[in-house]
Amino acid sequence: MDLLLASASPARRATLRSAGIDPTVAVSAVDEPAVLAAAGQVAPAEAVLLLARAKARDVAAGYPDALVLGCDSMLELGGQVLGKPVDAADAVRRWQEMRGRSAVLHTGHWLIRGETQLGATSSTTVHFAEVSDAEITAYVATGEPLHVAGAFTVDGLGGAFVTGIEGDHHGVVGLSLPLLRELLGRLGLSITDLWNHVS
Repeated sequence: MDLLLASASPARRATLRSAGIDPTVAVSAVDEPAVLAAAGQVAPAEAVLLLARAKARDVAAGYPDALVLGCDSMLELGGQVLGKPVDAADAVRRWQEMRGRSAVLHTGHWLIRGETQLGATSSTTVHFAEVSDAEITAYVATGEPLHVAGAFTVDGLGGAFVTGIEGDHHGVVGLSLPLLRELLGRLGLSITDLWNHVS
């Protein structure tokens, strides 16, 4: 069985591939700010689920027979929600706020198979190192934090600045494999059904 991933995220695709799943990718055309505006005040864990659902439904409309997975991630720091930074200066400011603190990375998952739809959110606590201004400047200059929720990656250069994680590591990368397994099970599928490049 094939999985259609409604996300352009290289990290999500790499996570799936490392788990034996080689997804087809179809990026949604969802207006994320409009989805959130229509929802009004919602908690971060709910916001990412709403966005994951919107992305999955948008893609599934063009592929009615496919197994479609939509995902979205946000970092919650001190009650504030952080998506992707708008520019390098924003990324520097965020890191100055995040260093030495802990935050929660929420990743919403929405799975569609035919008429059946279900979803859930993975929430993982991330502890950040007390990084220096020089380290922040150098990290932001690589461009890596400009393209990801929360302005960091745990599976790339930013991994050196994460001192600990409480919860699912994969959820921080952007796709929780244990949660995907659980959602598939609720659809009567096994994650092993999706293995298509196991050597």
